[in-house]
Parts: sequence; structure tokens; C-alpha cells
Amino acid sequence: MKPRIAIFFTGGTISMRVDEGFGGIVPALSATQIIDTISDIDDLADFEVIEFGQLPGPHMTPDIMFSLSKQIKSFVLREDIDGIIVTHGTDTLEETAYFLDCTVQTEKPIIVIGAMRNSSEPDWDGPRNLRDALILAGSKEAIGYGVLLCLGDTINAASEATKTDTNQLNTFASFDFGPIGRLVNGTVMMYRKPVRREFFDMKQLPGNIPLLKCYAGMDAMLIECALEHGVSGIVIEAFGVGNVPPPVFYALKKAVEQGIPTVLTSRCPVGRIEHIYAYEGAGKHLYDAGIIFADYLNGQKARIKLIAAIGAGYDMQRIRNSFEWA
Repeated sequence: MKPRIAIFFTGGTISMRVDEGFGGIVPALSATQIIDTISDIDDLADFEVIEFGQLPGPHMTPDIMFSLSKQIKSFVLREDIDGIIVTHGTDTLEETAYFLDCTVQTEKPIIVIGAMRNSSEPDWDGPRNLRDALILAGSKEAIGYGVLLCLGDTINAASEATKTDTNQLNTFASFDFGPIGRLVNGTVMMYRKPVRREFFDMKQLPGNIPLLKCYAGMDAMLIECALEHGVSGIVIEAFGVGNVPPPVFYALKKAVEQGIPTVLTSRCPVGRIEHIYAYEGAGKHLYDAGIIFADYLNGQKARIKLIAAIGAGYDMQRIRNSFEWA
């Protein structure tokens, strides 16, 4: 029997084309119009279409991710559904994919895809990525791997992949660990499991959690502003292996003292952070002050994980244990 796949269309470049009236690329295609471009789609799977929206990637928010997660949960509980596909704008695709990985507990494959070319371009990659996703979502090989990204024949874990290039078709990559599989001539080849996954039973969305980035000469202004606005948490990308300017250290220390979960990651694209340096503002003092270290997660993923952990009601120690796994 053919697998039955639920396809959630949320928008993104895969659903866009050039509109001369607007003077650029805009959302235009319906789910049916995209599906009709795949000539053998009925041979690959039975499918159920959910027109979730026509959102450009930058319009995605945690509120919308939470709503999408709830809807997907209802579908994975159905015995007649074998897998899920989500089409998405690539700008925030990795964040939504990781949100789903953190909040949807299922062994069924969930595949998130997008396109780097719009439908007005001759090398539109949307149909190919959707076709590959149908194969992957309906395969036994993808069961138990969590949420996966499948673009340009490459399969990456949602917990590991990031967008690396503004234009290239193979933009998504896992810098630290590499892909977990590939599609070769329509055959799914899986190499390994994701390095680490964790489920959060989210009850509600927390308040605002800003993502900040360290820069030379950074002072306490942005962190103090965040605290004044009553944020629920803070994520900051530190220098190198996990160090910040002295004024930033004291502001972060103040945040922890106020009970604000504060997560540190690196602004470097590869590697984990450590608490090995001991000068003023260095990792050792940050760690001793109660700052949570995010190991290999980049800033945007650390923010998603912190949203999920706070939304699941985790206290400070449990949040720390969730992040500091290596």
C-alpha cells in the first residue's frame, strides 16, 4: 500500500512567483498548483493537503509555530497518516523545524522543505524538493529520526541544520556533524541518528526572549533594555568559545540574579562553547554566575529551545540540564 502523507503548506519561496505589478517576488501559488507540477505524485503516496497559509519566512513567529505544532500533533495521532511534510520559507525554516522537533513527540517522519528558487525561474527547486520529501516521509528508513530537512537531495536533522548561503540550492548544512542521509536516485540512505533530541510538553508560549550578538566594545545597554521590558529569557551569542566584554558579563549576571534564564552560545558557526578562560567576562565566570551554556546549538536554535523549555514549565536547573548535555 502507498503511504498516506499530510502536507502542510505554510508558504515561502516554494509558493512564490514574480509579479510585475508588485515589482518583485510574492506569494502566489496554491497547494494544488504546486502539487500539479509533480507528474508522478499519485504513484508516490496518497496525501492530504492542509492549506495552513502563504507566509513568507520572515513573517513566521513562535505563535504561528505553536499553532502549527498543535495541528501536526493531531495528525500524527491518526493511524491512517504515515508521515508529515511542511513547506516553509527558508529564512526561518530551521527555527520552525526545530520548534516542531522539540514539541511534537512521534516516531512518524516529519519533513520540512522549502525552495531557494521561485516558480518563475527555470531552475525552480520546489517540485523536486516536494517529491523527495514525499519519498522520505513515506519511507521506513526515516522512522524515529525526528524532524528532518530535505532539500537538494540532502537530509539534515532539524536540531543540527542551519541556512549557510543566501542563494545556493544546497544552503542547509550541519556544520558540526554533517548530513544524516541523502536521497540517491529516489532511494533513502540514512547514515546516522541525530546527535541529541529532547521533547518539551509545552503548555503555553512564554513572553519575549531576545537573541543578542556580542560585538567589540559592546556595553550593557541592550541587556538592560531587555530586563526593563520584562523578558522571559535571554540568549546571547558570545565570542569564540564563550566569552563576552566585561560590561556584558555584569549585565548577564544581573539577569540571572533576577531569575531570568540566560543562555550563552557562540557567534562562531562551528564548535561548542566551554568555560575554560578565567579573565573578566570569560566563560568560567559566566558559568559560575549561572549562565546556561548551549553546547553546539547556534543562537536561533538556542532561542527556540529556551522558548520550549520555559513553555513546558521548566525551572532554572532543569533548563540548564537540558542545554548542558555534553
